[in-house]
Amino acid sequence: MTIHLKPGERLDDLNRNGYKIIQDEKRFCFGMDAVLLSGFAKVKPGERVADLGTGTGVIPILLEAKTQGSYFTGLEIQEDSADMAMRSVSYNHLEEKIEIVNGDIKDAAKLLGASSYHVVTSNPPYMIGQHGLQNPESEKAIARHEILCTLDDVVRQAASLLMDKGRFYMVHRPFRLPEIMETMRKYKLEPKRMRLVYPYVDKEPNMVLIEGILSGNPRMTVEKPLIVYRDKGVYTDEILEIYNN
Repeated sequence: MTIHLKPGERLDDLNRNGYKIIQDEKRFCFGMDAVLLSGFAKVKPGERVADLGTGTGVIPILLEAKTQGSYFTGLEIQEDSADMAMRSVSYNHLEEKIEIVNGDIKDAAKLLGASSYHVVTSNPPYMIGQHGLQNPESEKAIARHEILCTLDDVVRQAASLLMDKGRFYMVHRPFRLPEIMETMRKYKLEPKRMRLVYPYVDKEPNMVLIEGILSGNPRMTVEKPLIVYRDKGVYTDEILEIYNN
């Protein structure tokens, strides 16, 4: 299928089912965190999934490829990113399985339907205040910093979208874990499973993958650490498995 790429855009291979995705490096390209989240999230056959802050739609496309979920919705506030996601869905002939909605996370339940999803995923902006260097290009700043939505917005809307006992999956930064736990429990998303991601075995973790269940019972499993590199530029076998499965 031919596709019209706008200036600055490129078509990247996802190495799965022949799927490709449109990206623009001047805006925001998906990273390892999105791939790890797609490997951490569990989607059962026939389930409906919503992805909050979907960017160019990589998580819905990967989950469609990896799982037997029935329908996937990506919500994205930035028009250019949502447009790229929509065109990627069309390029991959996934219009009957994936819908991209251009809208605000803070209106997610109103836009997508309250209590209508089995699973909600999110790779939200990580940084608040002066944490990190804010990119002067607004698209990247919005993706990385809590400019248009906060952690509270994401968790609150995820809880609103989920059916009872529905599952929420998020990737975030470990330095915000106390706030993440507090916010999830505030909205009755009981933390159930967590995995820390380390760049190297002797370094501090720089990502956390977390699962919560709406109105779940209190008991959390902490999974073994996930190590990204065994040597400089060389992925561990487990990372390669996540990328390939």
